[in-house]
Amino acid sequence: MNEKYTKKTFGLEIIGILLAIVFLIPFYFVLINSVKGFAEILIDAASWPKEVLFSNYAKVWEIINFPKAFWNSLLITVFSNIGLVLISSMAAWKMVRTPGKISKFLFILFVAAMVIPFQTVMIPLMKVGGTLGIMNSIPGLVIMYFGFGVPLSLFLYHGFVKTIPYEIEESARIDGCSQFGVFWRIVFPLLKPITVTVVILNTLWIWNDYLLPLLVLQDAELRTIPLATSSFFAQYTKQWDMGLAALVLGITPVVIFFIFLQKHIIKGIASGSIK
Repeated sequence: MNEKYTKKTFGLEIIGILLAIVFLIPFYFVLINSVKGFAEILIDAASWPKEVLFSNYAKVWEIINFPKAFWNSLLITVFSNIGLVLISSMAAWKMVRTPGKISKFLFILFVAAMVIPFQTVMIPLMKVGGTLGIMNSIPGLVIMYFGFGVPLSLFLYHGFVKTIPYEIEESARIDGCSQFGVFWRIVFPLLKPITVTVVILNTLWIWNDYLLPLLVLQDAELRTIPLATSSFFAQYTKQWDMGLAALVLGITPVVIFFIFLQKHIIKGIASGSIK
């Protein structure tokens, strides 16, 4: 056996594989039961379907108006990400490049905001949103996501900006580059790894969020995918066949997005170096 590949490594790999299987079990139940009839799910949820019913997906597509719900979720996720990237990257860069008590205080304030439970600010947030007239609107929901998403995004950017040599920015200023030019032409392109990480993490959060859209969006035309999916699970009736098919439709886009970009999470957080 190779010296680098020890029995301990082999044991850890086995444990990792077993844990992966455990985590994949819920996906198995969701996928298998999404193509079963309601009665068959109640009889045996773990068995392979006797008859594969892809018609469940067609029914769900029509019932919840999936294209509209998908479009709403896409708009909210895209514009929230754009705002979070712009606000957080510029704020983090300014805090790092202007060290002092004010910058330190603001950074601590943002970091402290990450540990405040949403439930503690839920009622005041709804009152403020109603006063400002941003309730029951997609732009209003996006603005709220700015407030809840900036702390973590700024924290990630703040650590990454510190790795960028200040001499690069000084050279650009000597060449006549303005402050905005330094950021957009020099700094922001170097932030690509952490920007991808921020976008991935916020996309997974915003796309799957249920509580905040439930509180803000009342009209059926504004429903996101999680809100549309929840319509199959009422207090006295649970349409498992339709609900699980809707769940598969809802998570498929974000799973594909994550699979293609997951390597950037580790690269953005762990590398922290400018070559």
